[in-house]
Amino acid sequence: MAFGDLLEKVGSMGLFQVLSVMFLSIPVLMIASHNLVQNFSAAVPEHRCQIDVQVNSTALNLTEPLGATDLLKISIPLGANLKYERCQRFRATQWRLLGTNASLPAAALGVSTEPCNDGWVFDDSVFASTIVTEWDLVCDLRPLKEMAQSLFMAGVLVGAVVFGGLSDRFGRRCVLLWSLLMIAIMGTGAAFAPDFISYCIFRFLSGVGLSGLLLNYICLSLEWVPTNFRAIVVSVQGYCSTGGQVVLAGIAYWLRDWRWLQLAISLPFFIFFLYSWWLPESARWLIVNNKTETALKNLQRVARINGKKEEGDQISLDMLKSEVLDSPSKAGISSIVSLFRTPAMCRISFCLMFVSFSTNFAYFGLSMDLQNFGLSIHLVQMLFGAIDVLAKILCSIALAFFGRRTIQAASLILAGLLLLLNMAIPLDMTSLRITLVVLGKGSLAASSLCSYLYSGELFPTVVRQTGMGFTTMMARLGGIVAPGVLMAGDYFPFLPLTIFGVCPIISGVAACFLPEMLNCPLLDTIEEVEERAKKKEFAMVRENGDEIVVYVIDSTKL
Repeated sequence: MAFGDLLEKVGSMGLFQVLSVMFLSIPVLMIASHNLVQNFSAAVPEHRCQIDVQVNSTALNLTEPLGATDLLKISIPLGANLKYERCQRFRATQWRLLGTNASLPAAALGVSTEPCNDGWVFDDSVFASTIVTEWDLVCDLRPLKEMAQSLFMAGVLVGAVVFGGLSDRFGRRCVLLWSLLMIAIMGTGAAFAPDFISYCIFRFLSGVGLSGLLLNYICLSLEWVPTNFRAIVVSVQGYCSTGGQVVLAGIAYWLRDWRWLQLAISLPFFIFFLYSWWLPESARWLIVNNKTETALKNLQRVARINGKKEEGDQISLDMLKSEVLDSPSKAGISSIVSLFRTPAMCRISFCLMFVSFSTNFAYFGLSMDLQNFGLSIHLVQMLFGAIDVLAKILCSIALAFFGRRTIQAASLILAGLLLLLNMAIPLDMTSLRITLVVLGKGSLAASSLCSYLYSGELFPTVVRQTGMGFTTMMARLGGIVAPGVLMAGDYFPFLPLTIFGVCPIISGVAACFLPEMLNCPLLDTIEEVEERAKKKEFAMVRENGDEIVVYVIDSTKL
């Protein structure tokens, strides 16, 4: 008896599946908070050099004390845009500028300047405290802010490498539990970090834990639901992930101190860890790994929850063992090498690798650049979250009609074209430029939703977590590289949008080489993947006089 038949027998989409998907979806609401929290916790407020001017009113013949504007005028030079410099001050107080209307940059005045040796003064009207204001991560130290985000993404990358293989070897449930606990502890540790180095270490480790959650919540959901509900389940969890951006905007608007914000997004994971003990291990994984007794207990438990106790009692250990015997190659230790060992697996792995990298590279590049939009950072975060929800709703509807491959390719190519088109719009047409960027980010959100579903369907059970871990690793590599591209934009303004536009288009073309999985059952072994690929080579030959007509059937539509 195939696993799909066993699942149907105990209730393919009953109360258990609803509760399981709900419990796995709640932590997803907080994923965006950890991914994007540095938009707020590492925001860069307006700032200038600290000044310490001793004013002798009698010696200067002043009839009244100097005002704040006058103190700034004689202490801080103007930049090329006639705004006060953020990282320079006059080496000597320029008393001669008092009482004048001169608005010239320091270079035009012929006055020497020096760095902010006594620290900075930050505007606290929007943010009470950020890691930037606490550890002075501005001017020469500004790259450290981007480095902190890159280290977090590096943690997610490391977690993808580590937890992908561990999930296939030791199961989805235990890795999920460990990941939730790790996020809770390390995220809380970051909130109490005494210095920047400690903060980076805690953020790196919380990124490792977040990767384990990312890998296992979707896989554990997909392996307990029937084929025709897979797209719905992934869509619901995608909405939660995107809705988390709106949740983050609300929490950040309420909590303007970065430590309280970090604590607020980390403490809920202790609760998630406690209730996730209720979730059973994937029966599909247990059967594939010849743990039939535990699989039987889990299936019968699911049957009881779904109100099908009698049907569950009819499932015997012999039935599960026969499922294992029917596919003797299912069990075994998976590795990254397995993803590239055969032609079909190699094609799938390389295409998904490029798709994941490009999607997240462009997505996080746009998401981490909120302060450059010229609007309220909380408003932009809310707007980005709203467009992502709308895009994923439209994507989930389209997936049911047009299939995975079409939507994956179309969403990536559309995103790239919108971002490249933005470069042709004049700089003074701000509204139109922002609209194109928002629509491009929405297309990337749709691509991300499709990518998670597609990866879970294309990789067979025996290497599903290894494969998803590897594609997640490439996705986070994109997240690591993105801040570097944003920093390069300070010197070449056209570069970020150019790169963020070209990469999705190329990966969209690569997605066209993937097999279609609409209404197709999940495969369990690499051999089954190769067998499906070989169907493409099946040809029907018909003689028509002296002419031979060959029809090649595309297995991706079978």
